[in-house]
Amino acid sequence: MKALFLKTYGKPLDVLQLEDVAVPEPGAGQIRVRVHACALNPADWVVCEGFLPGPPPKGIGFDVSGVVDALGEGVRDVKVGDRVFGVPDYMAYTTGGAAEYAVLKVFLPVPEGLDMTEAAALPMATETAARTLDLLPLSAGQTVMINGGGTMTGFATVQMALLRGARVVASAGETFAGRLRELGALVTPYGDGMVERVRELVGGAPDFAVHTAQVKGTLPDLVKIVDGDPKRVYSFADRDEENLGVRTAWREGGSLRYDVLGHYAQLAAEGRYSIPISQTFALENWREAAEISMNKKAHGKILLLP
Repeated sequence: MKALFLKTYGKPLDVLQLEDVAVPEPGAGQIRVRVHACALNPADWVVCEGFLPGPPPKGIGFDVSGVVDALGEGVRDVKVGDRVFGVPDYMAYTTGGAAEYAVLKVFLPVPEGLDMTEAAALPMATETAARTLDLLPLSAGQTVMINGGGTMTGFATVQMALLRGARVVASAGETFAGRLRELGALVTPYGDGMVERVRELVGGAPDFAVHTAQVKGTLPDLVKIVDGDPKRVYSFADRDEENLGVRTAWREGGSLRYDVLGHYAQLAAEGRYSIPISQTFALENWREAAEISMNKKAHGKILLLP
């Protein structure tokens, strides 16, 4: 099969290569799929630079949809030929979702009415958003400011917060500002004066702030927005190198929330939840797809279609 992976760590476009490799065999409790779509994420590029433990080779691609091709020992809840989406076993195998076949450790049925490509866009953004809101914890009637509502995880977080009955104000560029307003969020631009704009929209300080955009230097403003309390700010986009005391994914990542994927996939099938898709590419055109993703010009998920 064709698979996109790396044999040494470095800059993604320098180390990634598309090669013929053996088709992987699923282990106990796992399945193998013929990949329909694989979404690319910022996490893929940090994997290329050595984020995951252990030496290469490493595959990329954490979000997958496909048709079940083989079952590992003990799998009873799906059968060969079923349409599923989920997460590859990226730690145990040298290839990930960016391949013609992938072994999944997390897998759920694609609900009736949900396109397979749309299903592949769901896992990482959905899991991260759900885990973040649980860590806050955010409840109905509270207000949250989401910095980076136009990122895919930010877009997911806005939707989830609104579904929980929270009041949401999001910073976003023009690409997604209109869509966020249609969802029911208050929206403000990035940049100078954001603290004042958010507090004016909210009528005071939000209960929480979430940082989803990879824009350095933003955390101090988010702390100001919540009346100077860093414990009311959570970031999965910044390591808090300024040591402000905000909560980050690197300090308290929380338990992975793969258990929510089926619920949000059903909402997506009903048209009540979505992760925007920007462009799709054939697997052999991975370089063009990666360049767009890394340049942050995607304006939605980029997906490979093996």
